[in-house]
Amino acid sequence: MDGTPGTLPRRGLLAAGAALVVAFSLRNEAEAQEKPVPTSGPRPVPLGRAESFLAFHRDGRVEVFTGKVDLGTGIRIAIMQMVADELDLPLSRVSLIEGDTDLTPDQGPTWGSLSIQVAGAAIRQAAATARHHLLARASAHLGVPAANLIVLDGNVHPRVGGASVSFAELLGDAPLALAVDREAPRKRAADYQVVGKSIPRPDVPGKVTGTHTYMQDLRLPGMIHARIVFPPAVGARLVSLDEGSVRGIPGVLRVLRRESFIAILAEDEWAAIRGHDTLRAEWTRWEGLPEQAKLYETLRAGPFAKTDTAGAKGDAAAALGTSARRFEATYDFAMQSHASMGPSCAVAQWDGRRMTVWSATQATHWTRLEVARMLGLEQPQVRVLYLDGAGCYGRNGHEDAAAQAALIAHILAGTELAGRPIRVQWMRADEHGWDPKGPPTLIALKAGLDASGNIAAWSSEYWIPQTTELAPIENLALSFAGIAQKTVINPGNIHNNAVPGYEIPNHLATLHRLTEPPLRASWIRSPGRMQNAYAIEAFMDELAHAAGADPVAYRLRHLKDERGAAVLRAAAEKAGWREGQAAQGPKDDAILRGRGVAYARYEARTYIACVAEVEVERASGKIRVTRCVVGHDCGQVINPDGLANQIEGQVVQTVSRTLIEEVTFDRSRVTSLDWASYPILTFPDVPKVEIASIERQDEPPWGAGEMAAVVIPPAVSNAVFDATGVRMRSIPYTPEKVRAALAGRA
Repeated sequence: MDGTPGTLPRRGLLAAGAALVVAFSLRNEAEAQEKPVPTSGPRPVPLGRAESFLAFHRDGRVEVFTGKVDLGTGIRIAIMQMVADELDLPLSRVSLIEGDTDLTPDQGPTWGSLSIQVAGAAIRQAAATARHHLLARASAHLGVPAANLIVLDGNVHPRVGGASVSFAELLGDAPLALAVDREAPRKRAADYQVVGKSIPRPDVPGKVTGTHTYMQDLRLPGMIHARIVFPPAVGARLVSLDEGSVRGIPGVLRVLRRESFIAILAEDEWAAIRGHDTLRAEWTRWEGLPEQAKLYETLRAGPFAKTDTAGAKGDAAAALGTSARRFEATYDFAMQSHASMGPSCAVAQWDGRRMTVWSATQATHWTRLEVARMLGLEQPQVRVLYLDGAGCYGRNGHEDAAAQAALIAHILAGTELAGRPIRVQWMRADEHGWDPKGPPTLIALKAGLDASGNIAAWSSEYWIPQTTELAPIENLALSFAGIAQKTVINPGNIHNNAVPGYEIPNHLATLHRLTEPPLRASWIRSPGRMQNAYAIEAFMDELAHAAGADPVAYRLRHLKDERGAAVLRAAAEKAGWREGQAAQGPKDDAILRGRGVAYARYEARTYIACVAEVEVERASGKIRVTRCVVGHDCGQVINPDGLANQIEGQVVQTVSRTLIEEVTFDRSRVTSLDWASYPILTFPDVPKVEIASIERQDEPPWGAGEMAAVVIPPAVSNAVFDATGVRMRSIPYTPEKVRAALAGRA
């Protein structure tokens, strides 16, 4: 996507002259190119149509349209590879348009590692449909049976001699409407030319050289800079406002207020910051948060919307009662921030008829819906365009900033500032203090072993927020401005992976769904799956130890899925795991060393395993993860280098979440508002990452954007036990917790 101010993508369409535009009409496309804020968007096309996804050009290029966006996961190049192979085109002739609500289909938010598995598969089938249709046309044109034709670089040739015809010649000037044929044959893996190859990501050079346009870099002519004045407490409401307190600050244009929504508007960023810091306001007092020291007691106490089960087999309670030995343990996983390194930002412009929003949201169509509802507009009156943000892997503050910018732009209609673009830029304290959080999780496990040490019974209890709907969550712009909105609690499907991925004859997973999370909650990378797998795999290690069994061998004893077993063996073999090997250093050393293993199958998809190696400084309590070996099977691999990038990124981010990340708060507000109070992993502590990837190119591709993260916390936890002989069950494993555990105070 072009980040040039005031321009829109797909500008080359008219210059090339479209022979086949299966997405949108030429007239609407021309309007989109001529105006930064088009009066009407292109004709929406159903997802069941190939024209939702593909546009062919006379010069042989093909544009691909996806509602998913690339958050750094590499889906841009991967989807282009999939299309290039299906159409037998050079990759250089394929381009991608993403996350523009006027131009791309609504394929849902970019979440759940579904971009390749679902959205990419749909686009691939559309390309296969188009190829099949073009071969049929070529057969009629050349008088050669389709079975005797081949496609090379967008040209159709007889297999043996004869004239050829290009896609462009076949299409002529008539647009083609084409339903996606679910039965259209796709290419065989053996015939792939670019799928399965490590093609460099197109966004990396600009990011390395500093020329890439991020959301925070976007500048439009006449743009107004806005700073939101957040309340001093989560539930505080505005009592009074002294607008005169900012008079005389050069560049400040006005103070905008709607109920408790306050924005400083200025000609430049520094003036907006000065106005924000100078403005005097009085707020109500609010102390509605629980005591942090009693957070998990609060979770256990409820109230609960309901209690249900994630999975059940046999009679766990009865089997526990008759087991030869019984064990139990309780684990907790802290509330965490998305901690985006670039605070949330958005730009919005209202021309009196249509709202255009530029945002780093990973849910452009949801954001369009939110903005339309907020302003009382029809969805076609709102256009949302995606620009890269600083990364979040979940719903952070991007959507809030987008709604804030749109609300300001709309309120200014009829004033001397009407029509000017509004840029809302959060500060660091805003991002850490007000982004929705990954909720805290409490997990209590019980297990019974038979006389041979095998697991006979397993019982799990989870205390998690309820999910009222998989829909947009509460938006701060509406909350502060007193605008009615649908009450939605959506922390993600955090019940997934609550059932152990092993053959256990009797098991029960009970979910206590809390009525409200302590703070506004949303999904964060591997929501729930990470927390649940952490407890299950750490407890599996405890059971292996109690049974006197090697941790890898014990898992394999209970693992009947051959693909899962292969991944676990691959990770162990690459890590040099030897069955029965003891901890790696004497327990009286100043530096204690150990290693641990974990395995999971992410929902019913990707298989992952990890062997982690750690060093624990006895005096300071600091843990350093020195090495992680990840076994990975996500079926077909589109881009091996992209897969490696994702696994490495997950390891680094999740080691940080495991060791040091935790939101702190008092009774009124979040108190971890900077990188000192909410630290993240730094370069000296980044572990060495090795990957044992099992590629199955004849299988469907599954996701890889968040799967490996689930095995990092338990592998680290089990390695810490191997090093120290002490079980730690409360993430993050801060030095203070480690020192207390080593001293026997945990």
